[in-house]
Amino acid sequence: MDGQTGAFPHLDGAGRALMVDVSAKEVTTRTATAAGTVLLSAECVTALRDDTVPKGDALAVARIAGIQGAKKTPDLVPLCHPLPLSGVTVDLDVVDSGVEIVATVRTTGRTGVEMEALTAVSVAALALVDMIKAVDREARITDVRVLAKAGGRSGSWTRDGS
Repeated sequence: MDGQTGAFPHLDGAGRALMVDVSAKEVTTRTATAAGTVLLSAECVTALRDDTVPKGDALAVARIAGIQGAKKTPDLVPLCHPLPLSGVTVDLDVVDSGVEIVATVRTTGRTGVEMEALTAVSVAALALVDMIKAVDREARITDVRVLAKAGGRSGSWTRDGS
């Protein structure tokens, strides 16, 4: 554990933040899925469905932004490991209350990709808000959460009632 304390692996013996040493962990295929919602006005939902958002294809921009966000996670979250991502999918579904976003991230590595999935959802949501803010100034990002993860020492996990 190279200077790490057992209970808090992101802290050294003096309580200073550090990046966890994952070199002893097994390389496995790992996936994580996260989701979130952007709550929107009925007018904005209609504009998305009719493809009449003034700035253009808001859903396409948000999808690309989410993928880029997953790739940039270690630049945004200080103690995240840079990982070779094998795949990132970002799906956006326009529903009556707004847009549901689901991102799945995959890697073959020594640590999981939960933070990358959460970042993909968050950045996609931010890009969507930027694209539609002229139509709906009250857009609200909510319920960003991990839905499931697989791979690694702790195996698979799925959120109850996701």
